[in-house]
Amino acid sequence: MKKIVRLMAAIVTLAMITGAAGCSNSAKDAFDKETTAAAQTTAAATTAAPADDTTASTAAAEVGTKDATKLVMGTNAAFPPFEYVEGGAISGVDADLMAAIAAKLGLTLEIVDMEFDSLPTALSNGQIDVIAAGYTVKPDREETMDFSDSYYTAAQTIIVLKDSKIATADDLKDKVIGVQTGTTGSWNAADYTTEDKIKGFANGMLAVEALKNGQVDAVIIDNNPAKSYADENPDTLVLIENQFAAEDYALAVAKGNAVLLEKINTALAEMKADGSFDAIIAKYIK
Repeated sequence: MKKIVRLMAAIVTLAMITGAAGCSNSAKDAFDKETTAAAQTTAAATTAAPADDTTASTAAAEVGTKDATKLVMGTNAAFPPFEYVEGGAISGVDADLMAAIAAKLGLTLEIVDMEFDSLPTALSNGQIDVIAAGYTVKPDREETMDFSDSYYTAAQTIIVLKDSKIATADDLKDKVIGVQTGTTGSWNAADYTTEDKIKGFANGMLAVEALKNGQVDAVIIDNNPAKSYADENPDTLVLIENQFAAEDYALAVAKGNAVLLEKINTALAEMKADGSFDAIIAKYIK
């Protein structure tokens, strides 16, 4: 009897082992199938990603921007009426002009506000696609960037206090002159006074405040911002105009970016022809 019981126990044990092995193999098969499917999905995604990146890169290359969907404009938003902050947004001639150009290129406009003298570096390292900041075309700048067709002619103006004895540019000799760092005004100031008497500021507004506080004897800045500052301080400030040669504003792109430059020039020409450019100027400059 004991032998029969032992035999039956052995048969049951063998059946359990066989069944367990069968379950194990089924689970393993299911796991292998899931793993294979996941691997195939990952492989497909990995294969598709370069194609998407390539497409985006190609689209960006076709317009000359870093991003295929947007045009990044660098500026210093303290230069009215060309760029200034109003209601938490950047407004002005350049902001409207670049928004119109971006629309013509099928792109959205992104504006990056930064220190004026940081703009060339931001352009060269690809942080921005274009400088639009009442930016004057000058030979030394042309060495490191390319300029669009000119869109505005301006000139530097001297700002002084009402009781100042300065009446012409010649009277600036050896005076302390306030300028916006990196601008044409700083170069003009160097023709009349020594380097240690040229005081650079991050923007024109700070230079004007320094004039009002007696820290500088005069400020040299572009004529339209100068008029804006004078209008805000009619009892304090006086303008001395027509003392310097005229200069051209243009849009700057990275050196060698012929694709974007051509598209910008085409858009500018179209706007000048259809009257939309004049409408922007008239909106901000009376």
